[in-house]
Amino acid sequence: MSGWDEGAIYYSDQAQSLGGDGGDPGSNAAAATRHSVLQKFKEFIRSFETQKNVFSYRESLLHSPKYLLVDIEDLDSFDADLVAKLRSAPSDYLPLFENAAGQVLANLKTKVPGNEGKLEERVPEDVQILLTSKEDPASMRQLGAQCISKLIKVSGITIAASRVKAKATYVIVMCKNCKNVQRVPCRPGLGGAVVPRTCNHIPQPGEEPCPLDPWVVVPDKSKYVDQQTLKLQENPEDVPTGELPRNMLLSVDRHLVQTIVPGTRLTIMGIYSIYQASNSATSHKGAVAVRQPYIRVVGIEEATDANSRGPAAFTQDEIEEFKKFASEDAYKNICSKIAPSIFGHEDVKKAVACLLFGGSRKHLPDGVKLRGDINVLLLGDPSTAKSQFLKFVEKTAPVAVYTSGKGSSAAGLTASVIRDSSSREFYLEGGAMVLADGGVVCIDEFDKMRSEDRVAIHEAMEQQTISIAKAGITTVLNSRTSVLAAANPPSGRYDDLKTAQDNIDLQTTILSRFDLIFIVKDIRMYSQDKIIASHIIKVHASAGAALGDGRVVSKEENWLKRYIQYCRTVCHPRLSETASRELQSNYVKIRQDMRQLANETGEAAAVPITVRQLEAIVRLSEALAKMQLRHEATEEHVREAIRLFNAATMDAAKSGIQQQVNLTGEMANEVKQAETQIRRRVGIGNHISERKLIDELTRMGMNESIVRRALIIMHQRDEVEYKRERRVILRKA
Repeated sequence: MSGWDEGAIYYSDQAQSLGGDGGDPGSNAAAATRHSVLQKFKEFIRSFETQKNVFSYRESLLHSPKYLLVDIEDLDSFDADLVAKLRSAPSDYLPLFENAAGQVLANLKTKVPGNEGKLEERVPEDVQILLTSKEDPASMRQLGAQCISKLIKVSGITIAASRVKAKATYVIVMCKNCKNVQRVPCRPGLGGAVVPRTCNHIPQPGEEPCPLDPWVVVPDKSKYVDQQTLKLQENPEDVPTGELPRNMLLSVDRHLVQTIVPGTRLTIMGIYSIYQASNSATSHKGAVAVRQPYIRVVGIEEATDANSRGPAAFTQDEIEEFKKFASEDAYKNICSKIAPSIFGHEDVKKAVACLLFGGSRKHLPDGVKLRGDINVLLLGDPSTAKSQFLKFVEKTAPVAVYTSGKGSSAAGLTASVIRDSSSREFYLEGGAMVLADGGVVCIDEFDKMRSEDRVAIHEAMEQQTISIAKAGITTVLNSRTSVLAAANPPSGRYDDLKTAQDNIDLQTTILSRFDLIFIVKDIRMYSQDKIIASHIIKVHASAGAALGDGRVVSKEENWLKRYIQYCRTVCHPRLSETASRELQSNYVKIRQDMRQLANETGEAAAVPITVRQLEAIVRLSEALAKMQLRHEATEEHVREAIRLFNAATMDAAKSGIQQQVNLTGEMANEVKQAETQIRRRVGIGNHISERKLIDELTRMGMNESIVRRALIIMHQRDEVEYKRERRVILRKA
């Protein structure tokens, strides 16, 4: 029966069947044929309507003819069979879908005159189909062999992007011998082309036959599309404890190329595929059957809820609720929502609130950019909940990166240049400051960082860019981040007997970049200790009870996150006239006070008061206005900002013991006498216990505080040095 219609061709709707040979009619009917699937896809694009007479896909095809965004839920409501086919064999059906879209687009447009002047249909163009769906993304760890060549959805953070390469869709090859030309299609994604070994030209008598492997590629006649590879790493919150985050290779082509920058959070739809790794190390030359997995991306959504870069979608109800919240006493309510499990530290909470909201970034007409982000430094005793603040901010800020000082190098904070193993080219991988662009970087143990690594942050903190010139890559990356740093004083505890300079052991260059510097002391007071103890015990006792309704807690936290995001996107306040005048007079007064203080003590303050601090107060006032969704910062905002500034930075600048403050003439004499006695007792290069020295001198009738002051002054002149946690004194030359 097979050859009955060889003469004439009988055509039916079932054009090229997918499965089974055409001989058996049962298999032919069962295999949903490619042609009917193509017709169904065309019908879907033409006639799917969201509301009455709103043909969304036709419209979007006409607006952007290069690509079409298809929602899988829409396709499902149109024909569930198509979705099942797309999910199980996407690499077979997606080209059909794209083909259908191209044909529909050609039909939708007007005809064009051909060579002979007749109107002809347009040639179908290439349309890229991008899929989206509302299902939950799978975890990267669950992808296994059972997912290969199926449609999957995963989410993560891009950590690297390669250069754009040209990938051939088909290659034209020519035979060296007989100049016979053949067209070889290429597999999409990272696959290559399979070139036949022999030429199919039948030699004439007397002609020499074509040899094996006669083909030469003709690059000019082949057709190419753009392709780029990305590296996707799983979201930090999804990584199980104690494991390294996994990463996955993505391959994007055509319209998705160069839409993604490293550091973006994505959710992607793609086809889980495999390729033969080219570099010998991974594929163990002999192992033919071992392949590397990668994902061929067919749709990208940028995650907006966790990402402050994309415009977040707020519902009308949310906006109403936010505005209502802002009209009431917003500043107080927000401060009560910040780290509620930490007792006290009101000003620190207010500062953290200002840091989360941030001031307004300004672009001046001459191209200068002024930063709007607020940097805060917490400096003080151990166990004063500094790291807990950092952890809270990391959870609450829309984008946040948490790093510890000892474990971060300069390259890890800014950006590193890495050589790609397969293509041997250099590419950039952004560090913590770049990944947190538009958010907050929390740096714990700030004082333990090596000073050369700390210098790397200077530029990021003030200019908000990171410039790189290594390995032939010169570029400037954005890092518009706020920095929240926590540090301990050099001796571990905050020492009231030392000067401010010795306690804050950071350079003035980095201190002036912090808008607020808090000195957090562990004060021993009976009443306060009692309250704190009861508070902590209550937190521990009620922790188990809260586990049952854990959902509610996260909603509250999430609400604050959404509110911060809303304020940051909608509101950009400026200073009012009266507020500016008040600020100006205050700044001049602060500078005068500092000058007077410097004249009295004879040395500069530990925390410099510069124009940066004036800008800091401006930013703080803007952040306070932003919390209340006001578009103008008023005098009360400025007053509160100056109060915060005085409570934090000014307090830090004046803290510690000041030497020559109230030294009368006779006290100065006594101190001099004590110094000579110390010099007599301790020879150069000798040790003595501090306690013993003080006891001996007090026996001679000297006052203990005077002896201590003499020691401090000698220590500042570098005559003596403290050893073994300040218990032993060593006299230097």
